[in-house]
Amino acid sequence: MEIKNWLLTGRPGVGKTTLIRLLLSSLRVRAGGFLTEEIREQGERVGFRLRDLEGKEGILAHVSFPGPCRVGRYGVRVETMEEIGVPALRRAVAERELVIVDEIGRMELFCPPFREEIQRALDAATPLLGVVQQRSLYLFPDLPYRPDTRIWEVSPSNRDWLGPELRRSLLAAYPHWAGAGGGKEG
Repeated sequence: MEIKNWLLTGRPGVGKTTLIRLLLSSLRVRAGGFLTEEIREQGERVGFRLRDLEGKEGILAHVSFPGPCRVGRYGVRVETMEEIGVPALRRAVAERELVIVDEIGRMELFCPPFREEIQRALDAATPLLGVVQQRSLYLFPDLPYRPDTRIWEVSPSNRDWLGPELRRSLLAAYPHWAGAGGGKEG
């Protein structure tokens, strides 16, 4: 079976999202899905923003958010995943050539519909490029053993050559994606 799910994992801040952005900008592919971005104030990370590839965004987690859904010092707004992340994932699987998921982590997994949709996306015919938190792998115990999935661990020692290697792997499976294309809406 050919690889159709490419997942990046690694320590926080190692460059997983940066690799996905670089890959998107170097491929001619109609991609959909979402990215998670840090929110910084005075140089300190205070939260995370969820942005779909069509530009809709919302705050997923913030130090000032109250409530029972918490990851460390961040309160998680599950509604952001329900209103932005889940619909973006559904649209990407149905309408795009590549599904982008950044990321599959504890914050995102507070949302039960997201858990269901990520499983559907992994099983769908549409290829997927995403980030999975190492600490969340246990929630998908079959993931490392799926014949259609490859998990790449990003580290400071491999992140510079991993981007070109991932691009080669994607283009081996989907050669029509060759060329710079900006990636997003196509």
